Amino acid sequence: MFGLRGRRGARLTLVWLVLASAAIGSAAAQNTSERAKRSLAPMLKRVTPAVVNISVAGRVAISESPLADDPLFKRFFGKGGPFPQSIPQQSAGSGVIVDAARGWVVTNQHVIANSDEIIVTLADRRRFNAQLVGSDSDTDIALLKIEPDHLTQVVLGDSDQLEVGDTVVAIGNPFALGQTVTSGIVSALGRTDLGIEGYEDFIQTDASINPGNSGGALVDVDGKLVGINTAIVSSGGTEGNVGIGFAVPIKMVQRVTAQLIEHGEVRRGRLGIGIQDVTPDLAKALGLTVDKGAIVTQVLPHSSAARAGFAVDDIIVALDGSELLGAADLRNRIGLTPVGTQVELALLRDGRKQTIKTKIETAAASDEDDDDIFPAGEIIESLRGASLSDLREADPEFGKVSGVLVTMVDEGSPAALNGMQADDIITAVNRHNVGSFQALATALRATTTPLALSVERHDAKVYVVVR
Repeated sequence: MFGLRGRRGARLTLVWLVLASAAIGSAAAQNTSERAKRSLAPMLKRVTPAVVNISVAGRVAISESPLADDPLFKRFFGKGGPFPQSIPQQSAGSGVIVDAARGWVVTNQHVIANSDEIIVTLADRRRFNAQLVGSDSDTDIALLKIEPDHLTQVVLGDSDQLEVGDTVVAIGNPFALGQTVTSGIVSALGRTDLGIEGYEDFIQTDASINPGNSGGALVDVDGKLVGINTAIVSSGGTEGNVGIGFAVPIKMVQRVTAQLIEHGEVRRGRLGIGIQDVTPDLAKALGLTVDKGAIVTQVLPHSSAARAGFAVDDIIVALDGSELLGAADLRNRIGLTPVGTQVELALLRDGRKQTIKTKIETAAASDEDDDDIFPAGEIIESLRGASLSDLREADPEFGKVSGVLVTMVDEGSPAALNGMQADDIITAVNRHNVGSFQALATALRATTTPLALSVERHDAKVYVVVR
């Protein structure tokens, strides 16, 4: 009986151990499941191998360095030898692998500016020399290429689907510490007019972003890339995070990189219109039925917009079926649409809905930030290479002189060979006064060469003969 009890006892003990083991396994599985629900770790294990550190070596001009105004620096070189024109520079930032098969890495343009050498370091500590495919300063985006050797790429998300309050995670290399992860929420969307870049449509987040995070990833809770971290607001002269960071939406990044891959640069387009935001106050004052969109304030002569039939006071409310938030939204989307693409714009004119189809045309380098600039070569071949602008009487620099300002003249162009100079003010054609670009265009077309342009140049009146 004792032995039986012993065997029973042993058997019972064995059963208990088996049940305990099963219970422990079940608890472990449950803990893993619960952890997956409350932890970002599983997602980050997939994503972090695609986020890289970038180190740059190059030289920067003394005029662009803080040392330029340092009296000790000037004193040292004043005694020790000639003042250098540039000094060595090293910097660090972040990047994201967006195509493992091709070795493409996205980062910020300011991270790789003035670079002679770009080194990309992966999360597994492998190092690659990177080549610059192209960069765009107006959106602060650059595309690099490294050897496609067993790389991991991030999955691209849809920044258009983000909402304020969504959880996001910033991954990068703050203060050159190495890969670091911070989390927060989307604080705001569509931030513009910050003066950070030429084309702005920022995602604002309170995820901690610091110097060195530039070019790093902003991902959603599924690990999809929704933005490239670019800038922060700092306070009190410090460079640290204060809870306001900005990222370029991945939709904008995709449009930019597509052009960098094809052309090595972004070839911006334009419609040829001046626009401003439709605000609730403006809508009320003008009796409009909409309170957002872009109102046309100017249609440039000979532009694609003029040929398509746009008119001042048209209210543009949608582009290719997608609603417009305002003037900056339209400008961003047109500026990143490939030249030659046909677009459809929905508008309101005198309260009636209309659609206009037109093609995006090339934007001259001088008019990317100002739709008041006109290429003179569209009027007469002899002035090709000169960019013109209406000179308004209220201009404080030129007092009450009216005419047409020559904003730029390309070296070696027909305009330059005919004697035109930047900052010339054209006031008359063959002694017939011209007070605007439109008047100048009319006069030039009605007159055969040679012709005499009356020009105000450095407080003197001169004639420029155009043949």
